[in-house]
Amino acid sequence: MTVPSLRTACPANAAHSVALVGAGEFGATFAAQVRRIPSLALRLVCDRDRTRALGALAAAGYGAEDVAACDGRPGILAALARGRIAVVEDFTLVADLPLDLVVEATGQPHAAAALADLALAAGYHTALATKEAEIVVGPILARKARSAGLVHTPVDGDQPSLLMRLFARARTLGLPVVTAGKSTESDYVYDPGAGTVSTWGRTVARPDYAPLFTGEADLAASLAARVVSGLDTATVPDLCEMGIVANHCGLAVDRAELHAPVARTVELARLFRPREEGGLLARKGVVDVFVCLRRPDEISFAGGVFVVVEAPDAATGRLLAAKGIPGDGEGRYLLLHNPVHLLGVEAPISVLSAVHDGRSTGGDEVRQRYDLVARAERDFAAGETLDMGARHALSGVAPLLVPARPLGPEAPVPYYLAAGARLRRPVGRGATFTLADVVVDEDSALMRLRREQDALDALREPRPSAV
Repeated sequence: MTVPSLRTACPANAAHSVALVGAGEFGATFAAQVRRIPSLALRLVCDRDRTRALGALAAAGYGAEDVAACDGRPGILAALARGRIAVVEDFTLVADLPLDLVVEATGQPHAAAALADLALAAGYHTALATKEAEIVVGPILARKARSAGLVHTPVDGDQPSLLMRLFARARTLGLPVVTAGKSTESDYVYDPGAGTVSTWGRTVARPDYAPLFTGEADLAASLAARVVSGLDTATVPDLCEMGIVANHCGLAVDRAELHAPVARTVELARLFRPREEGGLLARKGVVDVFVCLRRPDEISFAGGVFVVVEAPDAATGRLLAAKGIPGDGEGRYLLLHNPVHLLGVEAPISVLSAVHDGRSTGGDEVRQRYDLVARAERDFAAGETLDMGARHALSGVAPLLVPARPLGPEAPVPYYLAAGARLRRPVGRGATFTLADVVVDEDSALMRLRREQDALDALREPRPSAV
């Protein structure tokens, strides 16, 4: 519900009041940047670790006189009345305050879903940074916001929103999108002098790598050889982000595990084109990722986003390629890219889009076209727990993007509902984990919202949009 008496007490020309929940890396950078935007005012910060929240505000340049640690609603209201930033530990205290929007940056999917649901019920716009919740229940949150005259948006500063905006730009220009994707979070860095390849802080000797890097070897034939044993390519968050983009933009998934080639940026327009033209794709209008291959002295693409588009015509394609736009060499396909994401420093763009323009920086028609799910890579016994490790990996499990289905005993269970769950029965190698396989918390907001989403028939067969 809304709180008219509190809202109408604010002058019409006052800055929009924003709450931040989650003071980690993303939240801290947002808190620092929002100070520089006159039309936005940070009014409340919530984190389970109050010390971390206070430290983030201090690092952002807020003085001790600018903040107030609060334990309940009276203290929050008193702090707000004095123009201070209220700092709390319990996110349920965010409800029914004179706020316009809540930025969610907890990184915890169950908490993120609960907070987004609470914020929308309280009449606030929501900006969700936790992609692990968006991939499971994004459509129902968007629907709830729309029915209440509010906006639920992903956030610039993270790849899904940035990629969707690049996709929208290409579509507005009438450039058909063949592939929309991103680079993984860590490049493959080849050091010619040392004969090594490094990624994610690990270095492996590969004295035979030079022809694979320089293009002396055939590109298609060299892709498998470029993958270094023991080094990651696509990770769980990569697939999660591409699933969100597919759900927002009506794009498809060409392979459940994605192609994820190890490639140089200049090669992308050649790789992400149809198979019959020498590329990797069985169809156009898909999402995918790549691992950026570069030398130590070359600029990183780690975490950047791109689209491969059809050129207006071959002559224009060759002209743009001559001006430095990476192409396929034939003038048919071009690469448009944004090689950086700025975390919470960019998030105000999405916040301003919501509060000023009433628009999300995501897609216009959010549907659960795809789910991120988990496939067993070994035999699992009943009673084992699917513990989450680094980069959200579940040991012995492969992430996949598959056409979404309503929750049911034998339907694949979404990855972030399975994460941390105990197995109620054995699961064989090669099987996709189903809801019947795991013990889940039926009372969690993530589970409740997904069931509500299913009941509202938000799940339909995926289909690529006309791009």
